Amino acid sequence: MSDGRKNNGGVRENSGRKPKADEDKLIQKLSKLDDVAYKCLQQGLKNGEYQYWNKFMEFRHGKPKERLDVTSGGESFNIPLTKFFNVEDK
Repeated sequence: MSDGRKNNGGVRENSGRKPKADEDKLIQKLSKLDDVAYKCLQQGLKNGEYQYWNKFMEFRHGKPKERLDVTSGGESFNIPLTKFFNVEDK
């Protein structure tokens, strides 16, 4: 195929999820730093730094749902009513 379609899809090198073994190795490396990370978190909370407080609350109580507040700002909506079917009186 001279138009390049053979290059469009299929398996690519280094694509997809990394092996679970690689993830476990990373967790083992990082677990050595748990005490250091905890001390840094404590220090940041004691100093009243917002980013530490925010992370602590997200992990402790869960991240709040993000909501989009759509209000009219006190103005009335002008939404046309649509009839989807007729209801006949019997």
